[in-house]
Amino acid sequence: MRRFVSVFSACVAVFIVSDALSADQPPRPGSQVPQTYQSPDNPAEKLEYLLYLPEGYGRGKEAWPLVIFLHGSGERGHNLSKVEIHGPPKLAESEGFPFILVSPQCPSDVRWSEDPVFPALQGMLRELKQRYSVDIDRIYLTGLSMGGQGTWYWASQDPIRFAAILPICGRTEPEWGRKVAHLPTWVFHGAKDPAVPLEESEVIVEAMKAVGGQPKFTIYPETEHDSWTETYNNLAVYDWLLNQTRDDHLDLTSKAPKPLSAPKPKK
Repeated sequence: MRRFVSVFSACVAVFIVSDALSADQPPRPGSQVPQTYQSPDNPAEKLEYLLYLPEGYGRGKEAWPLVIFLHGSGERGHNLSKVEIHGPPKLAESEGFPFILVSPQCPSDVRWSEDPVFPALQGMLRELKQRYSVDIDRIYLTGLSMGGQGTWYWASQDPIRFAAILPICGRTEPEWGRKVAHLPTWVFHGAKDPAVPLEESEVIVEAMKAVGGQPKFTIYPETEHDSWTETYNNLAVYDWLLNQTRDDHLDLTSKAPKPLSAPKPKK
């Protein structure tokens, strides 16, 4: 996966670090370390997260893509080592990802879409953009199971924030799909999933297509709930993700989605 670095380096943009933030010492590039976000306005809005900075970070003034990963319900709590069980945080250090990776941990008994977690996610992202060299036009969101649901929800609430989303086997609402139909989206689900039926992804994909969206949709015919291991181990997934930018689907002068092509009538 280190082969991404040479492809990516030609695409970075310039980011100027403010004087107020230049004194901060970021974690060592190539490593993944625990961090904390605490809202200055609400003590309840607090998140622990893992932060990975790519090798080469800080050597210049480049801006780097940011991938946010939302875990599933089994990794909730206050032990960040659980977040490393699945997905990108499991692979970050060994694979040498060419992007900033942030993997927050959802507290027990709440979901990503609920208070105070959701406003904490939004605050965390604001702080990351201020503190680190983030390319604001290459911010990506992905998650599995409960995190797949969180991916759909967050994108639907802030549909001009992300360059692309990659939800895996999450529960959905059709209206979320209509709100993010303009977004580059790649959906994954196991056909034999007993925990979150395949229909959840099918319905939202159809809702996107009904208003002109063109999501990619991968169904694993023999897979049950764990449709994330094969997905996150697939180098093509990261190639696709990093090739998406916000200006592909946004009118950045007005910060509005570009018009979608009219859906083809069903025969």
